[in-house]
Amino acid sequence: MHARDAIFLEDFCPKVRIREWRQSLHDYTDQSCIYCGSKSESIDHIQPRSRGGLSTTTNCIPACLSCNIQKNDMDVFHWYRRQKSYDPRRAMAIRAWVSGNLTLALRLIRWVKNDMTKDQTKRIAR
Repeated sequence: MHARDAIFLEDFCPKVRIREWRQSLHDYTDQSCIYCGSKSESIDHIQPRSRGGLSTTTNCIPACLSCNIQKNDMDVFHWYRRQKSYDPRRAMAIRAWVSGNLTLALRLIRWVKNDMTKDQTKRIAR
């Protein structure tokens, strides 16, 4: 029996494969929006599909609905610089994600999360 003799569900139902891919993107960021850090509920195309953006891992990032809707089809960096949640480390993470360096992007996101956790702990201690 050859490897291709087996029948895989993904071969008959591409939606299963797409759903797993989308979930893996959320898993990369621990279910958090790459822009603001809140719970990610959607996938945002960095280069919008209306401008020729593809549904690839380097063009799609987890985002909360609010950020995804606000960004709409704007340039990601132009839009993000104007947000209250702007953090240069997150901007660098987005650039790393686009360039395909997910390891660096995730390190930068974790760095921001750790600092946010430390700030919350300090506020509670006061």
